[in-house]
Amino acid sequence: MKFNEVIGQQSVKERLIQSAREGRVSHAQLFWGPSGSGKLAIALAYAQYLNCASPSLTDSCGVCPSCVKISKLTHPDLHFIYPTTTTKKVKKDPESKLFAEEWRTFVTEGKGYVSLNQWYDFLGVENKQGTIFARDASEIIRRLSFKAYEGKFKIMLIWMAEKLHVSAANKLLKLLEEPPENTVFLLIAEETEQMLTTVKSRTFQVKIPRIDEDALTMALATTFDVRAAEVRHIARMAHGDWLEACRLYENEEDEKYYFHTFQQWMRLCFKGNVPELIDFCSNIASIGRERQKSFMGYGLQLFRHSMLNNNHLAGLVRVAGDEEDFTKKFAPFVNHLNLLNLAELLEEGIRQIERNAHPQILFMDISLKMIKLLRIKA
Repeated sequence: MKFNEVIGQQSVKERLIQSAREGRVSHAQLFWGPSGSGKLAIALAYAQYLNCASPSLTDSCGVCPSCVKISKLTHPDLHFIYPTTTTKKVKKDPESKLFAEEWRTFVTEGKGYVSLNQWYDFLGVENKQGTIFARDASEIIRRLSFKAYEGKFKIMLIWMAEKLHVSAANKLLKLLEEPPENTVFLLIAEETEQMLTTVKSRTFQVKIPRIDEDALTMALATTFDVRAAEVRHIARMAHGDWLEACRLYENEEDEKYYFHTFQQWMRLCFKGNVPELIDFCSNIASIGRERQKSFMGYGLQLFRHSMLNNNHLAGLVRVAGDEEDFTKKFAPFVNHLNLLNLAELLEEGIRQIERNAHPQILFMDISLKMIKLLRIKA
């Protein structure tokens, strides 16, 4: 992957290129930032630049044997470790090397912009959570004991480093502090507070900010072949998250449906119109469980937006047009006395849908409780 394929993040790119050109490459670096900011994409572009045979002042050449192999994730000096768990394919003792083929396909298809939940979905692990095990740490030690095959650097990329098991992290501490010559660790994380302090203290931290709105807009326009004006509102709502921007674009019709349906639901609850609520719950029961979960998730976002408006933080509200108007009007009915209960009501609703609750009964139960909560005044 080349730096020019990374969306935005110009200042980060320039700092990384400058450090490489000046020979100031830290042996252990932690790329951290929010989901969809391009942490993995930047790390891959950086790895390609470090081992490029003919790098320019701004990017790797993209055509030398090293660049071609890294772009395909097949370079012998580029190693990956990532969270794994048992699957239908690997029923015991999972570790990264057993999923190498799936990983290459997953990252290549996502062009470096991928999330942990997408990885779990790709593996088909359902509700199980992944871990980077001590077995992976042993594999890292083994791989880095060899000399580089053909690159300038041996690069060990650990994706979602916060998933390092304590035993795995402790096993790597000495290697992180004193790695073999010409070895670079690139750790990628979103929730650094979950990482051991002893691991973080051994790395040079590179903060990856959210993608700026203009860069996100241009990337959406280019990717989906539309005019920038048509997707600027999506870029604003995505709040610097490329994955969220793509989701919003691809599900724009669903988002409109959720808005109008949620607006109707809240109005019926506020009026306490039980006969019409019965009809509403009957209709919402027919849209399917996944859309019902997404609908409640949308409702949680609107509760958050309403609370931001109440606290004079409208600048953080990432909606526009009719949604923005509704949020401002709805905000007075969401306050510090009922917000937690309102959110808990929808969160529990999502959990019950996952447990195959009867949707019509569930939504009617939520509606009756919602009637009482919306009448609580601060």
